[in-house]
Amino acid sequence: MHPTPRRTFLAAAGAGIATLTLAACGPGTGPSPADDKGKPKRGGRLRAAFAGGGAAETLDPHLSNLFADAARAKALFDKLADYGSDMTPRPRLAERWEAAGPGLDRWTVTLREATFHDGRPVTAEDVLFSYRRIADPKKAFRAKASLEPIDLDASRATGPRTVEFRLKRPTAEFPNVLAAFGAYIVPKGAERFDKPVGSGPFRFVSFTPGRSARFRRNDAYWDGAPHLDELEFVVANEESARVGALLGGQVDYAHELNPTTARAHEGKGRIEIVRLRDSAMQGFAMKTDRAPFDDPRVREAFFLIADRKELVDGALSGAGEIGNDLFGKGYAHYAAGLPQRTQDLDRARHLLKAAGADDLRVTLDTSPVAAGFTEAAGIFRDQARKAGVTVEVRTGNKDSYWKDILDSGTLASYRSGAMPIEAHISQRLLTGSTTNATHWRHKDFDDLYQRLQSTKDTAERAGLYERMQRRLHTEGGFLVWGFADWIVGTGRRVRGVARDAPANTLDWARFDTVWLA
Repeated sequence: MHPTPRRTFLAAAGAGIATLTLAACGPGTGPSPADDKGKPKRGGRLRAAFAGGGAAETLDPHLSNLFADAARAKALFDKLADYGSDMTPRPRLAERWEAAGPGLDRWTVTLREATFHDGRPVTAEDVLFSYRRIADPKKAFRAKASLEPIDLDASRATGPRTVEFRLKRPTAEFPNVLAAFGAYIVPKGAERFDKPVGSGPFRFVSFTPGRSARFRRNDAYWDGAPHLDELEFVVANEESARVGALLGGQVDYAHELNPTTARAHEGKGRIEIVRLRDSAMQGFAMKTDRAPFDDPRVREAFFLIADRKELVDGALSGAGEIGNDLFGKGYAHYAAGLPQRTQDLDRARHLLKAAGADDLRVTLDTSPVAAGFTEAAGIFRDQARKAGVTVEVRTGNKDSYWKDILDSGTLASYRSGAMPIEAHISQRLLTGSTTNATHWRHKDFDDLYQRLQSTKDTAERAGLYERMQRRLHTEGGFLVWGFADWIVGTGRRVRGVARDAPANTLDWARFDTVWLA
């Protein structure tokens, strides 16, 4: 299990992956963003550096797992919808969607007029083929779990550009499914992706797995042709290689920089630093079905032990903001009105004593699988000591960490990338959720979720979101201490990079709207 495309997620360095050879050349030149009037300029090739996945990389968009995969897939293909910065779905290939009847178990999706790179129109049959391919039980495509509510055997094309989706149950938030990570539309019958044909803003030119991919502007793109003539993705697994290439003018965009690097270069004029706020929830997962965290008083005590600012400053080098034990800060339906929890060691000690756990010892599992994990574990260990709790930090194997912590242990470092709050609930907090790391299993909570999905009225649905989050804030198993920025760097000539775009949302790594000044 892993909560997002796992740190490009930490694509292993030294796994036969090419890195850039840095030339001895000076930094990029050109006007600073402050001098630019903002009028897009057409032409040029942008080179973007990402960590990669080695020789096994593919351009099959349904196999997207790493950030590099997702960025390449976004350039070549489209989804029916994608998430805005607040994690609400925005139409893409789908022109519109509507519930077909009062039951919320049938939805009609109307496609916009769009064409694949070979001139064929995008049709309802392409949509159904793509979704059925993803849902193939013999395959392990990333979006399979997200498409689970759809009865694909019963769904059908009702016209060249209309699809009637039959669902297994009422699903008021069905548009979230259309925007699911990896749910790209490919031409009917497509199985080989060595020379992929999509409907996206760029056309395929060349691809060398683990090294580079070159794409050219699609002048017929339904959303307007990109400003760039060409887009090239290059693989640089080490952050130092990405930064060096950016400083040396070899690349124009470097994905995934650490906070120390950002501080060192921000405002110095050589490169631009872009901070994508609220990109990753950071916290600890407490197993609510076993001692000591089967006692809600112990869980509340741990909420009160955390000094959230110290964790953000220490584990994230300040590149983020504090959390309040709920997922989704800044996203639609987030319960922002709940009081911010702060450290209260006296109250924590009182709760632990009442629970008969005033001399508590607990093991905290962590791993270098994600930035800040081991640092946060050490900081929290020291905070817990002040409340009389002994935390023993155990560092696990990063290759198996997410699988290991799903059912083992009692307390573990945890993080999640951007997704709708509804998806977080359905994937991680229902009795039958397959990635339920806190083992939060309550029938009345499940019933509230089903009621939410059966409720057409948006205001009533908002009230249900609030009610579920109040319950989680009081007695849930996620101690959410922060939300990390995702940091990218760009050359001084690059314009149009969205700053209000958490990783994996519509405007993240969206190179069709970027230009070179």
